Amino acid sequence: MSAFEFFFSFYGLLLGLSVAVLATGAARAFKHRRSQPVGWLTPLLAVFVALDIATFWEAAWVNYRALPFSYGLLVGGLVVAVVYFIAAALVFPDDGDAPAPLDDHFWANKRATLCLLIVANLLGVCGQLAVNLTRENGQGLAAAYALNMAIYIVLVGGAAWTRRRWLFAVAIGLHTLLYVYIAVVSILSPPPRDTPLGKATAAAVSTARQYV
Repeated sequence: MSAFEFFFSFYGLLLGLSVAVLATGAARAFKHRRSQPVGWLTPLLAVFVALDIATFWEAAWVNYRALPFSYGLLVGGLVVAVVYFIAAALVFPDDGDAPAPLDDHFWANKRATLCLLIVANLLGVCGQLAVNLTRENGQGLAAAYALNMAIYIVLVGGAAWTRRRWLFAVAIGLHTLLYVYIAVVSILSPPPRDTPLGKATAAAVSTARQYV
């Protein structure tokens, strides 16, 4: 196991716990759907949080795989993963909470959840800028990351602070569709091998074949 594989297994485990929390909450909500109306606000938020975690996971693989292992890298990954875990834990109510429509829980926790996602992504972008500024075309990558983060803050920040259902649906719905589009394109049109993402993808496939 390489140093990065050691780091990524730890990092992936922590992010995986966030996905597990979301899945458990979704199953619990579906189980109690007759006594606690689900609505559409919480499911949309849950889908977005799950896709956001997956996107961040992929970004970590692409940007950090060439870095030497360090304790600071481990702690940085821990901080981001914990922020994501807390955000995921707020999406659905706990077993001990008083039975109520999920929309009530949504409005009580939506802002905190989305603000935590913004914090996690800001931390991630800071790490990506630090890694990529010294690489070839580093300034171009930095500009792209800054633009992506600006779009993220506008959409997710707007969704966090609005009390209008339609505005939340538009903002988070657009970003969710963007994630889905990126996922589909990445399957239909794999990145060129000479790009960082292409190299990371090829390395991942090669590593997976070793265990088949």
